[in-house]
Amino acid sequence: MKILFIGARLFDDVALYTRKNSIKSIITESNPQSSNLKLADSHYIVSRGMNEPMKIAIQENVDGVVPLIGIDGPLVEVAIMKEKLEGDYGIPVVSSPVSAANICVDKYKTKEFFVENKIKTPEFVKIAKNSYKPILNVHQAIVLKHVTGQGGSGIKIVPYIGNIKEYLHEFENGIAEKFIEGFEVSIEVLRWKGKTVPLVPVYKGKTTIEGIHPLKKIKKAPLDIEGINNHENNLKIQEIAVKIADTLGLEGTADIDIIFDCETRENNVIEINARPSGTRYITCAATNVNITHELIDMASGQWDHIKLKNKIKNYSAIEIPVGTHFSNKNNYKFREFNNENSWIIHGPDNHERVTIRGKTITNAVKTAKDLEILK
Repeated sequence: MKILFIGARLFDDVALYTRKNSIKSIITESNPQSSNLKLADSHYIVSRGMNEPMKIAIQENVDGVVPLIGIDGPLVEVAIMKEKLEGDYGIPVVSSPVSAANICVDKYKTKEFFVENKIKTPEFVKIAKNSYKPILNVHQAIVLKHVTGQGGSGIKIVPYIGNIKEYLHEFENGIAEKFIEGFEVSIEVLRWKGKTVPLVPVYKGKTTIEGIHPLKKIKKAPLDIEGINNHENNLKIQEIAVKIADTLGLEGTADIDIIFDCETRENNVIEINARPSGTRYITCAATNVNITHELIDMASGQWDHIKLKNKIKNYSAIEIPVGTHFSNKNNYKFREFNNENSWIIHGPDNHERVTIRGKTITNAVKTAKDLEILK
């Protein structure tokens, strides 16, 4: 079995898995300084774009391609490559098709998709220089988003819609969206060959006017909101994830971002990220499902949605930003949760996070306190 991985940055998540399963790994990467290149059996330094990775996939006669790309920009190019490799060469590429990628990378198209399919989303309006309709309540806080921004880039929260002129000096266009006071939630979903498996809803903290990025907050799984029936709400979120994945025809993995409105007690979907997500570690801690390993199983023809559903566990998990935690475990050798009370550390220098699995949330908190990363 030979698999081509596009991008080296996330390869440390799968290096152990490929070795244990006797999978020959090949990486294509545009950054010759990437620290993970030596973890693969071989690698190619390529130009940006998918032309060279596609040629290498054909040349190496690989059994499948797994894009390990954590940003939205290349996803449409990947989807175009997918059409070519699957259609002409029978090489599976574990990514979403062009139609889905086009919608996911454009926030306005994503919003239109929600509206067309009656998926609840915060009230919004498209904005552009000298051309916008202030249909939102002028006295409410507004979230301004660049149409193709991600990871918090191009996002600004202003007191009311009259403040958008300054924003449009920087960006030619965007979206003005009603700010919702509530909780940020993510759910990852896996889909391959028409079979869809939603995973656990993850709590990512309260929404804030300051727009604090979720990476700087403590995450918890499963989602547990005081004063509601969490079992029922989590099932609703999973149903939303399945509807989105099936309607769009997503393939591989996607992370769906949601705001739970504290006032209306409703889930509002805000984004779809058709790629490996930053919540993959806490999802794995809570469910025992490693997203990137599942992508490899899809590429190798080993993925079985029934077996996956039977593998899912119900642990509790927390993830804590630690900046720098003095440990020798932040590398590929220590990226597995070994038992019901275990932890891993991951992330770049000065932005490290510790993800902890516990049989219960009490057990997870105890581990955090023992590590002296939580008071």
